Amino acid sequence: MNRDYLNEIRRTDVSRVADRRTDPIRVGRLLRSLARNTATEVAVSRLAADVGASKVAMKPETAARYLDAVEQLMIVEDQPAWSPHLRSRAILRETPKRHFVDPSLAAAALRATPDRLLADLRFLGLLFESLVIRDLRVYAQANDAEVFHYREKGGLEVDAIVEAADGRWAAFEIKLGGRRVDEAVKNLSRLAQRKPRAMRDSPSSPSALAVIVPDGYGYVRKDDVGVIPIGTLGP
Repeated sequence: MNRDYLNEIRRTDVSRVADRRTDPIRVGRLLRSLARNTATEVAVSRLAADVGASKVAMKPETAARYLDAVEQLMIVEDQPAWSPHLRSRAILRETPKRHFVDPSLAAAALRATPDRLLADLRFLGLLFESLVIRDLRVYAQANDAEVFHYREKGGLEVDAIVEAADGRWAAFEIKLGGRRVDEAVKNLSRLAQRKPRAMRDSPSSPSALAVIVPDGYGYVRKDDVGVIPIGTLGP
């Protein structure tokens, strides 16, 4: 069903939204490239290189036009970078992360089967991250909040920052396996120590730090970082 849906999009819907004729083969390649790069900060130029055939290159502006069309169709949705004012001199990356609105669409675009996904746990982890971001967006919107990601050129990266309209914020790492919780906690602690300088009267410390995992029990560690199974998320 999802594959049929994506086929309809590439054959007719993108041309209708773009208000000009588009190449359904190239739209399909764009969808597959977005699927391969889900939950990453892939640049439009990289997408254009993926979409272009060996002898017929695609211009980045054409790829951007196709990408805008699938965004208008609410097939993909960027996760913008969080850019608070920081006391540190860290240089922030501002490229958004690319997500399908539902990770099942990314799996459909690649015709991925359960066996193939289990054979590529890194990609499965990116799909799980996309799934969590989808849920966080739903719950954040119900509370007048937005979901960002954070990354410094120095290497510190946090998967999700949920920021409320009044400046309060919480940080989340997303891990497919419980064995990586300690690594995630280190990233969250480093971010908390950066002490973002928010608007006046807004707290500089996070309201919560947590690692989101696929299953198991939810609990709070001795360092006050929560471990949250995705099934227990809620508004």
